[in-house]
Amino acid sequence: MTRWLAISNRTNSDVTIKKHLWGVPKRAINQISKTRPGDTLLVYVGQQVIDRDTTLPPAITGCFEITSEVYEDAKPIFTAPPKLGAEVFPLRIRVKTIEVFDPSVEFKPLIPHLAFITNKKQWSGHIRGQAMRAIPEEDHASIMKAAETPRD
Repeated sequence: MTRWLAISNRTNSDVTIKKHLWGVPKRAINQISKTRPGDTLLVYVGQQVIDRDTTLPPAITGCFEITSEVYEDAKPIFTAPPKLGAEVFPLRIRVKTIEVFDPSVEFKPLIPHLAFITNKKQWSGHIRGQAMRAIPEEDHASIMKAAETPRD
């Protein structure tokens, strides 16, 4: 079983939660084609500026089990960031919810404990520009443990 970190935004995280789907652009075929039913997917969302006074921090919104092989569907259900234009994230997998984190698990406090982030100061380089990446079992366990800890 492989543990995956799915890099998303809050809008697409909501799509994953509601529609039980994860999708990536065609350029991410090498990553998504390595997924298998039974693998797990943690959804990471980047920082989001709401207004001058409100910025939502990077966070993990939930954990999902992959339940299908990769398939292609061009139905536009995901929202592409502006730099990707009309991208519809056509390479998709079905997922079932293991847990939706409410509230989401803030990502920055996890960084010192995550093995896949080798450069703790420039941590975003381990995520930026990727649709998804495999993470070690111990990192998955650390994130799930943080989700159990009372937050707020």
